[in-house]
Amino acid sequence: MSPELETLLRETSRSFHLTLRILPAPVRSQIGLAYLLARATDTIADTDLVPVTQRLDALAALKARILGTRREPLDLSPLLAPPLKHPGSGSPRRDPEQILLQRLETAVAVLHDLAPNDLEDVRRVLDTITEGQALDLRRFGSASGTAPEALETEDDLDDYTYRVAGCVGEFWTRMTRRHCFPGVPLDDTRLIEDGIRFGKGLQLVNILRDLPKDLRAGRCYLPRWTLDRVGLTPADLLDPASEGRMRPLYEAWLQRAEDHLEAGWRYTCALPGGQWRLRLACAWPVLIGAQTVSKLRTGRVLDPSIRLKVSRKEVRSILLGSLWRLPFRAAWEDQFVRLTRRGE
Repeated sequence: MSPELETLLRETSRSFHLTLRILPAPVRSQIGLAYLLARATDTIADTDLVPVTQRLDALAALKARILGTRREPLDLSPLLAPPLKHPGSGSPRRDPEQILLQRLETAVAVLHDLAPNDLEDVRRVLDTITEGQALDLRRFGSASGTAPEALETEDDLDDYTYRVAGCVGEFWTRMTRRHCFPGVPLDDTRLIEDGIRFGKGLQLVNILRDLPKDLRAGRCYLPRWTLDRVGLTPADLLDPASEGRMRPLYEAWLQRAEDHLEAGWRYTCALPGGQWRLRLACAWPVLIGAQTVSKLRTGRVLDPSIRLKVSRKEVRSILLGSLWRLPFRAAWEDQFVRLTRRGE
């Protein structure tokens, strides 16, 4: 990967940059490239500079470029926000995700450097992700912050978490299995199933954490069918006073997220012991996710003025704790239990 893309990867990956840095070298560039392209599709889907129909067209065009069915370079200039002026700086600057859209053709070109199997896997996961993003835009495109729309059923939510994250667990497993431990005897069916649940769990944690923000953007990922059971509508959740009525439902979804994360932890512990970089790369998001669930269990989750998140100090504690426990099997496997109610 070029230095330019490496810089963009560092500036756009945020918390995921920790995982990327520790990944084994044989898979780092492929997973990093897939992440960059997924960030680009996410930026297109989230922009409010153009109407939903134009975002859908841009997503479809980028998907075609990634899949190799379109040769014409993309013009994403309508989706670029004006550069930001920072006090005391000499010239206006765009944020990293906007720069990524400007440099997107460079990232697309790198796809052709991948080995055939890697290219197929990168294209497959990005195809699934962009379909999930497009479905999200079509569902919530006309919603507003005063009248949020909701997913209809639990199956809709499960499908969404697969499309935007569970498929990443599947992609990750195929990529690392091929390049890092191809000859190690493992239950591959179970590994892929747990990898998918790993991704779903992380996405569900994000959904539950970001509930107040998403509601004010017109999106309610808690299914309408489950809200009906407790006598609530998506609009009711805009009022923090509804939390008491919503809490039993919310707790059930927290438990679903924690169960998925437990499968992610089982996945992590099933990896060969010698793959210490890969174990750490998987352990960190699972453990941070488990810590987030613990905070959501006791925090006020409908109040938009409260941002429940794991602090930098807590992240450092998780990282350092995983490092010293790595050589000790019992201490290593106990980490997830310690961060969840299973440790009570």
